[in-house]
Amino acid sequence: MIYADTNFFTNLLMELSHSKDAELLTRSNGSILPVTWLLRLEVVNAIQQCVFMSRHGVQDLRLVPEHATVLESHFLSEVDSGVRYRRCPVDETSVERLFMELSHRHTAKEGFRTYDILHVSSALVLGCDTFWSFDAKAKKLAKLEGLKVN
Repeated sequence: MIYADTNFFTNLLMELSHSKDAELLTRSNGSILPVTWLLRLEVVNAIQQCVFMSRHGVQDLRLVPEHATVLESHFLSEVDSGVRYRRCPVDETSVERLFMELSHRHTAKEGFRTYDILHVSSALVLGCDTFWSFDAKAKKLAKLEGLKVN
């Protein structure tokens, strides 16, 4: 089973630097990607951050609020339909326990961010064997924990 993090989903949903790679991976694999509560929240916020960055000229992406609303709606409806993505509950107690272990094992040495650890912990708790991301730090943590990466 494959777990894709927020970075992967934003590239899949918007025209970003790794969008073609994300689309190719999802089409060639055909897996239905699990979406936890954390992913749903983070993807919505990532879309809104792109609107902010567009308004402030931080990146080349031009995303207006109306298009962001369409993207968000499309993403959430795809999650609810279960065709490409599926809503996937994850046990919070298990994620928290594993999060603490991973943080103590790796963060002081490697500097991993909270959300990287939350996503890798979620992937492991869900029993995933593969982790998709375009974020080097998240992929490094996933590899350290024995997950295959894109």
